[in-house]
Amino acid sequence: MQITVSIDDNSGFCFGVTSAISKAEEELRKGDTLYCLGDIVHNGEEVSRLHALGLQTITHKELSLLKNARVLLRAHGEPPTTYRMAHENNIEIIDATCPVVLQLQRRIKASYDADSTDVQIVIYGKKGHAEVNGLVGQTDGNAIVLEDVSEINRLDFSKPIDLYSQTTKSLEGFNIMKREIERRMFPDVRFRSYDTICRRVANRVEGIRNFASSQQLILFVSGAKSSNGKILFTECKAVNPATYLVSNCDDVRPEWLDGVTTVGICGATSTPRWLMEKVKERVIELSNQ
Repeated sequence: MQITVSIDDNSGFCFGVTSAISKAEEELRKGDTLYCLGDIVHNGEEVSRLHALGLQTITHKELSLLKNARVLLRAHGEPPTTYRMAHENNIEIIDATCPVVLQLQRRIKASYDADSTDVQIVIYGKKGHAEVNGLVGQTDGNAIVLEDVSEINRLDFSKPIDLYSQTTKSLEGFNIMKREIERRMFPDVRFRSYDTICRRVANRVEGIRNFASSQQLILFVSGAKSSNGKILFTECKAVNPATYLVSNCDDVRPEWLDGVTTVGICGATSTPRWLMEKVKERVIELSNQ
């Protein structure tokens, strides 16, 4: 049976990730040692590719011991403490922070500096996520991170609240959080909400749902660490139960293809195009056996 395999044209790296990887490749061509603070992207296959080119991933603890070196900051962004440490250790920073994230950091810092004693800075996001750590750092660690609306009892609704969002979170989830906080706020107490979700990411939801519903089988290519990948995979699964998460071409199982004539391949904002192409090649190979 002939199988038609399609790759979603709107899947793959977002602008911020594309820019960070381009900067890494440009710096690596200079030949000097280049470190990256944390995985440059939440995709193990792409990290391995860049590692083979010479990019060395380090932790924050390793950064504190490093001196007179070049360090790339990935698209997720970093808290002010990282920049201070780099300055003290004579580290040259190659800053690949996504412009959308950088703007959000500045907004949160401005809000905190203006009302640090009164306002509760709330971030709808994933605790411990690199981007969220950078955002919390703008408030000297005082921001409150909520992953889900079930956690909002941690807030004091008698005091002002400013609500922001991690750039890659679900727009629907943010709106649910916003409405519930509004409902619980004490009368005449200020509540401000800022939809800071990246539209280049948020707008992918509708497109990927349409793509997933047009195929018999979906192979969603993503690294396990990708928050955006988890969101988009869930969206695919909701409209097409025959959706499978794969990290590389070796994860594709031949029995998934039984009786299937159309296969769609899509991925997260951290999924490289070359990896989706390899998964496509694997599907074609299996279908010809």
